[in-house]
Amino acid sequence: MVMENVSSAPAADLATKPVAAPVLSLTPAACQAIKEAMAAQKLTQLRVGVVPGGCSGFSYDLELVNDHKPTDLTFEQDGITIVVDAMSAEYLKGVQIDFVTGLQGSGFKFENPNARSSCGCGSSFSA
Repeated sequence: MVMENVSSAPAADLATKPVAAPVLSLTPAACQAIKEAMAAQKLTQLRVGVVPGGCSGFSYDLELVNDHKPTDLTFEQDGITIVVDAMSAEYLKGVQIDFVTGLQGSGFKFENPNARSSCGCGSSFSA
């Protein structure tokens, strides 16, 4: 289900405000891990962003939150409200987030079709 937070918009603006298309997707394993973390921390939304840093130029940022800014894009997947700021949305188009478990531990893995290169640990990229 695609949705956008328009609760603060006047009624006249609701008909013309565009609906946010999903920017990224979550695998079933990622959805399960996120839902468990949300329940444990009593938080209701997943914020996904891109921040300057890391050895390749940009790093991914995941955060569980209870609210978001009116300018954020919001959409839903499998009952999870996902929040992305406009700048990050440009870098996250088409990204798939997975949750993997291996010998080195477990964590989120990002498959970014827009990345020109990424670091060895997979937590930063260049675009």
